[in-house]
Amino acid sequence: MPIVAGVDFGTLSVRVTLVHSERGPIGTASAEYPLHRRREDPDFATQSHEDQMRALTRAMQAVLEQTGIAGEGVAALALDTTGSSVLVVDSAMQPLDDYYLWCDHRAHAEASEITAKAHALQIEAIDWCGGVYSHEWGFAKLLHWLRHNPGQREHFGTALEHCDMVAATLCGVTDPAQLRRSVCAMGHKWMWNPRWGGFPPEEFFVAVDPLLAGVRDKLTGQFLTSDHLAGHLSSDWAGQLGLRAGIPIPVGAFDAHWDAIGSHIREGDVVNVVGTSTCIIAMARQAQLVPGVCGVVPGSVHPEFTGIEAGLSATGDIFDAIARRAGTTVAQLSVGLSDYRPGQTGLLRLSWDNGDRTVLVNPELGGVTLGWNLLHTPQDELFAAIEGTAMHTRIILERMAQHGVSVQRVINAGGIPQKNEVLNQVYANVLGKPVLVPAGVPTSLGSGIFALLAAGVYPSIEAAQQAVCLPLREVHPEPAAVAVYEELFAHYRAAYFALGQSGAASAAPHQTTPNLATLLPALRRIAARARA
Repeated sequence: MPIVAGVDFGTLSVRVTLVHSERGPIGTASAEYPLHRRREDPDFATQSHEDQMRALTRAMQAVLEQTGIAGEGVAALALDTTGSSVLVVDSAMQPLDDYYLWCDHRAHAEASEITAKAHALQIEAIDWCGGVYSHEWGFAKLLHWLRHNPGQREHFGTALEHCDMVAATLCGVTDPAQLRRSVCAMGHKWMWNPRWGGFPPEEFFVAVDPLLAGVRDKLTGQFLTSDHLAGHLSSDWAGQLGLRAGIPIPVGAFDAHWDAIGSHIREGDVVNVVGTSTCIIAMARQAQLVPGVCGVVPGSVHPEFTGIEAGLSATGDIFDAIARRAGTTVAQLSVGLSDYRPGQTGLLRLSWDNGDRTVLVNPELGGVTLGWNLLHTPQDELFAAIEGTAMHTRIILERMAQHGVSVQRVINAGGIPQKNEVLNQVYANVLGKPVLVPAGVPTSLGSGIFALLAAGVYPSIEAAQQAVCLPLREVHPEPAAVAVYEELFAHYRAAYFALGQSGAASAAPHQTTPNLATLLPALRRIAARARA
């Protein structure tokens, strides 16, 4: 039976998984690439396209060697990437700069201008991205690049999302007009939707800034769901990767969306893809707009459903930062966390270290930890951070449910749930419902499923999922812990909106201004009961 390759470009590395059409994943390998950051500018985060493509070559060669599979036998290749990671290229598809990575937040001023002008001109697209255009998204980053690279503007050919650039590179596309762009990427991050004829009108972009004049027309190509092909592997890249030239490559998508597919998502599920950040993915036959939730896009996760995306701007990054400040690792700092009881630290930690993606959509926020005393340890902070990310997730799921998104099952996917059982248990207790966890790493398995479709092996996503997805195990909530977290969550929700609220889209339903003077004594009482 056929074997295909699923590729996942993450923040720090690319993973390639070979997927057997009946046995599922049969081997995986990864290769790292550098992330460029600047201490003097914490909003700066870039990566090189060339570095990433070299890493793909290394990872593909490694997995072929590891499994003993001949490259000629790989029937298709599919890829997902981070988003919104934006690359500006010239008219021959050559990069003019590095990627503005998803976690590059330099464009917060541009995003605010886009949001304000969209509301002033009553542009429908702003409602479909939660009422606020994010600093993480495409037009904000492109406008930032145009403003800060005057000497390069005349060479501007087009801008691409990471998934579209990699697919175009592998297929040998050198003309922007021949691009096949991802509906997932363009719908969630670039205000694209067939409902209003693609992008918002030219007049809107010029009103934001005259530098955007003509940009709309340069974002050319076909806009397609991932049941269509981006093209076929070029002979040049076939030689570099060790594969057969001409194999099909479907239109790509974002990593979290295909992680959800690889985690066996179905309608009514919410998948928390917990990694450096958290992407929260759902899909529905019918979906309404959700204030503060950053994307509702037909065909983005599954071609036959409307995809819904939300998330936290930092999760694993927060855990890593706590460990780094303590001079240790998350793994070492996690030893003994299973003995912690709900609320015992007396700390309440808001997960805004990299701003708020959902539901406040505010990059100007910063990490907040309440309740410190002189005896607290880094391990206490780590446990409070896990609790905080779980409670932030609950804020988001409640907002989605209030606006008609069914939340019947919660699946914890991504890399962190595979190696942090404490996190899974805390999430189950905070959410008050079972959390399902794939029995293995589903990263790049979603890509494998779309590669199987491209190769014609299965007639539908559901048939491929049934054949190759990993089984799901359940982590059940503990009733006593659920009761504690109900009390603690009320204080978290009050602090979240009181300290971070910005704009009508982020207001908590039926929320009155909380009395934060009661919060610290309440944390002390909860901690004292836990210790007793």
